[in-house]
Amino acid sequence: METRKSGPVGRPRGFDADETLERALLVFWERGYERAGLAGLTKAMGISTTSMYAAFGNKEELFRKALERYTEGPSAYLAQALEEPTALGVATAILAGTVRTTTRPAHPRGCMGVQGALAAGDSGREVRDLLVGWRNDGHSRIRERFRRAADEGDLPPGTDPGLLARHVTTLAFDIAVQAASGVGRDELQAVAEAALRNWPA
Repeated sequence: METRKSGPVGRPRGFDADETLERALLVFWERGYERAGLAGLTKAMGISTTSMYAAFGNKEELFRKALERYTEGPSAYLAQALEEPTALGVATAILAGTVRTTTRPAHPRGCMGVQGALAAGDSGREVRDLLVGWRNDGHSRIRERFRRAADEGDLPPGTDPGLLARHVTTLAFDIAVQAASGVGRDELQAVAEAALRNWPA
């Protein structure tokens, strides 16, 4: 339900934008872009279609804002992991964060950035491209962190930072897909730990 609140300039605002965007995020996370219809979105958000367009733009723009919120919220573990002092610590934190985020109780399983537009048709091409860019950005950030680790001697000579980053992101995406399929947290964490036993040394 829309409740009247005063905006910053004294004009009425119909709803709490942050809370409403959080609800949209959960719908997109659970259903993906294409299966999240406007009726389902506005119902979950508790606002009218007119209010949604006025506050967030069209469905694609709403998805972009939801993805930003996902990046800063549930997926914030990536930025935190990149601050770990060693490359192995970075990889361990990324995979642990992926397991934790994709299996959280009372949240959709899997990763919004991985599954958000996998089945999108032509109408969802821009969203599909957006998510490809989102995933590639994550890989680039990890690659740069591993390049720094190689330069500092934290990784053995001859280690390919790009390939190692691809290895970690592929593991993380696979964990997200397995989580969406119902595989439990303990099993996925064990998979992550087993995958890191052959870390370059």
